[in-house]
Amino acid sequence: PPLDPLENRASATVNSYRQGGDRVDFDLTKEQIMIQKEVRKFAQKEIAPIAGELDENEEFSEELTRKMGEIGLFGMFVSEAYEGQGMDYLSYIIAVEEIARIDGSQAATIAAGNSLGIGPLYYFGTEEQKQKYLPGLCAGEGLWGFGLTEPTAGSDAGGSQTTAVLEGDEWVINGSKIFITNAACDMTMGVTVQAITGRRENGKPEYSCILVESGTPGFKAVPMHKKMMWRASNTAELYFDNVRVPKENILGKKGDGFHQMLATLDGGRLSIGAMGLGGAQGAFDLAVKYARERHQFNQPISKFQAVAFKLADCATEIECARNLLYKACWLRNQKRPFEKEAAMGKLYCSEVMSRVVDHAVQIHGGYGLMKEYNVERFYRDQKLLEIGEGTSEVQRIVISRYIGC
Repeated sequence: PPLDPLENRASATVNSYRQGGDRVDFDLTKEQIMIQKEVRKFAQKEIAPIAGELDENEEFSEELTRKMGEIGLFGMFVSEAYEGQGMDYLSYIIAVEEIARIDGSQAATIAAGNSLGIGPLYYFGTEEQKQKYLPGLCAGEGLWGFGLTEPTAGSDAGGSQTTAVLEGDEWVINGSKIFITNAACDMTMGVTVQAITGRRENGKPEYSCILVESGTPGFKAVPMHKKMMWRASNTAELYFDNVRVPKENILGKKGDGFHQMLATLDGGRLSIGAMGLGGAQGAFDLAVKYARERHQFNQPISKFQAVAFKLADCATEIECARNLLYKACWLRNQKRPFEKEAAMGKLYCSEVMSRVVDHAVQIHGGYGLMKEYNVERFYRDQKLLEIGEGTSEVQRIVISRYIGC
């Protein structure tokens, strides 16, 4: 039977893993199905008509971001006590996947806003910090950045040079960060900054995370432009010149910053995986639609084995990617170790999208190279997924350590 790329894509998918005696249940819950349908409907109605224009103009849309907040896409896994949605992690990942199926830039805003912005505050913040920042962030009234990457410290996060020195009752921060999402727009409330706060007994740097609100003297956030991908998301360079913040702005305990960073990236890998999965599905949907409509030699090109086999390979890899990613989310929901599977999911989903978008552009032929066709945007957006939040090479290092290499 013919494929229905928009409505029939999840019927045979591992949607969740819930142990029930000797049985594994592969169905989404009613709540998760509702989230999937509502977010899909929102993305098609609100994002799809303007995604290309926002990308072309390199325009971050505050209006669209607030709309995403209004339907509950921020703080999805945060307790209702802090105005969050109180949902499980798989529900959040499904939402990111559905947004990414339409536009990588808006999915980046949601993924970074939740996993990197809200997540560290929720999991490591004091009660006072949570009460101060989370309600507004969960409502989509503001955004928060996570300052980790530096010009000379990318994959080697331990090579950070930004420092924070405690002088009296204040931290004095100096240094810079780069490629920080959601950190330089009018909605940005502040950023979490990883900085060196001392030296351990073995001489290695001690890292701590410190909260810096927008508008703090000496703190400057500069938007980055001329990106190949995610052109409608907000990306920033951050500069800290004797920035002074209260000592109470430390996140958790002094010296916990590296642990907090690793835990944050574990969750972030799931959301990047969701972007790869959703992006692959979106590009596949476009390829199927085009292959059915495009006629050559008196028949749709979907009837040619060369094209049909490409689509078959894409469908198979997307199915495998969804199984892997959803299992990682199930492990997290069950409070079981999920770090290895998160790295696998991030690696596999991002590289599956690479292969799918390559096939999708090839199926479109010359039209796939034109901005009038959305598949061109998917092709560009994919590359970041193999680089951001740990390159594919770093994911393989992480996985190899878990398997004892």
